[in-house]
Amino acid sequence: MLPTDVLNTLRALSLNERPLVTPAPDKDNSGKDGFELGQKVQGAIQAEVSPGVFKVRVLEQMMHMQLPDNLKSGDVVELQVMSLQPRLTFGLSASNNPLSTPEQLSSTARLLASLSQQPLEKAHVRAMRSEPLLATAASASDTTQLAEKLHQSLSQSGLFYESHQAQWLAGGRSTAQLLQEPQNQLTAASGSTGHIAAQTDTATIPGQLQPLVQQQLNALETRQVLWQGYVWPEQKMDWEIHEEKPRHGGGAGGYEESGGEWATQIRLDLPKLGEVAAMLRFNSNGLSITLDASGGQTRALLGSASSQLTAALAERGITVASTLVASHDKP
Repeated sequence: MLPTDVLNTLRALSLNERPLVTPAPDKDNSGKDGFELGQKVQGAIQAEVSPGVFKVRVLEQMMHMQLPDNLKSGDVVELQVMSLQPRLTFGLSASNNPLSTPEQLSSTARLLASLSQQPLEKAHVRAMRSEPLLATAASASDTTQLAEKLHQSLSQSGLFYESHQAQWLAGGRSTAQLLQEPQNQLTAASGSTGHIAAQTDTATIPGQLQPLVQQQLNALETRQVLWQGYVWPEQKMDWEIHEEKPRHGGGAGGYEESGGEWATQIRLDLPKLGEVAAMLRFNSNGLSITLDASGGQTRALLGSASSQLTAALAERGITVASTLVASHDKP
């Protein structure tokens, strides 16, 4: 099942046939003050600040919204609050310039609802380009470059496209960056250039993007992402990121609860070291590292190098709470 906010949004979109609008409030405004779930409000368009992006006044609050480009300064749009968390989202119901037909909107809603009913799996992200991230195995010694390449591959996967759109509206992400994601690569392939795609602007989600949209829904529910690709020629790597629930334990003061934490794990089958994995868990106490290997010699090598790793991280201001070298157990 999907989170309640997502299900409510899909249900509202299906029943009310309204496209969704996620505004970017001005920096001095939280953007949520004075709004209630289901509330109907009017938005007065003040000006178009860039193609398809308008400055809109809602309940005396000024916001930036991505709206159909047939609107103009002075138009009034009818909005309904669809969600407050994780971000304020409106349903766009009407304006003095009709937006789209009910048949188009309900088609999109039915498609999203159908995708949400598919079996939940980890959101598998495969590198957009088939070539390895690094040109040679020797390049792996440049850990800064490898980290940047991994970040870029995950960021441009399209999995976080809507949050990147919000950053773009707020000026935190460039148009060139957004155009690198699959949603806009499809637009470019169709012959259009310089357009930022919005899924809610179309009657249906293109078939090529439907698996990606399902991955987005899965990631939202499972809080897990799995990246798969080649880090250098002939070297495949699995990289998993997931959120772990808070853990309980008995401290000096009795029963206590620790905060939630994010974990990331990489798995490789290396020519000389065999199968190895590294799990990093982040929480308020610092970083916990578990190094996992199938061979005894490899475990000994990792154990002797773990102190160097801890020292290198400490130099960069990262507190290491614990380090463990474990034996790899095949499933």
